[in-house]
Amino acid sequence: MCELFAMSARHPTTVSLSLEEFSRHGGLTGPHKDGWGIGWYEENDIRLVKERYPSASSACARFIQANPFSSSLVISHIRKATLGPVASRNCQPFVRELGGVWHCFAHNGDLPGIARDPRFRAEGFRPVGETDSEQAFCALMDALRPLWSSGPAPSLDKRTAVVSRFGAALRELGPANFLYCDGDALFAHADRRHQSDGSIRAPGMWRLARRCPAGGALAAEGLRIASDGGEQEVVLVASVPLTAEAWAPLAEGELLVARQGCVQDEPGPTSGPI
Repeated sequence: MCELFAMSARHPTTVSLSLEEFSRHGGLTGPHKDGWGIGWYEENDIRLVKERYPSASSACARFIQANPFSSSLVISHIRKATLGPVASRNCQPFVRELGGVWHCFAHNGDLPGIARDPRFRAEGFRPVGETDSEQAFCALMDALRPLWSSGPAPSLDKRTAVVSRFGAALRELGPANFLYCDGDALFAHADRRHQSDGSIRAPGMWRLARRCPAGGALAAEGLRIASDGGEQEVVLVASVPLTAEAWAPLAEGELLVARQGCVQDEPGPTSGPI
């Protein structure tokens, strides 16, 4: 299965992302050799870099290593192809505009039959590639469209309710670990995933909350976050723990919502129609 990583920070901050640990998962010690991508928000815009080559041998990934960027929201993905050819269009994250905002999405898992399921038939958004993940993203955008098309940005509670119902329906098809960001909040929906012993079970994602004083830095495998301004708070989410610290597993069906480096009130596992 693919590997996911995301970050929500209190302040836009200098991020040095070497992808070293991800590279080991994505072609050196892991099987994920079928592409990679990263999206980070910057001044109400999003910068997206992705390619179909292994991150472990990517010159583009090395460029990002050598050129730190500043952001408070980051989503990254390393692919192991299960549906759709190895091609740039099938690499994640995927992005779409809705309500004058860039929305970003990445998924880990298999969703057999999603294209035939009427619950996930997207009308206003259509996939460019062939993956079940992009089909899911288009369906999520369609579910969110009424909120974002009616005026000002919808409240976090309303957005969370839609994403929670969507995640509950999606995991009926198969493992549905996904990251979604609307430029304001990061949503991490956890499910089951392939574990090292060959089983498919929770946890599908893990989280780590960190705090850093002004002028300090937070360091993890392949990641350094410099606190250039005031006290920094950061929430990291990943498919597997990236350091020896006390990462907390997310429960099957749990939706974590992070905003400006802080975890918001967390709804429990949800079921019901989208």
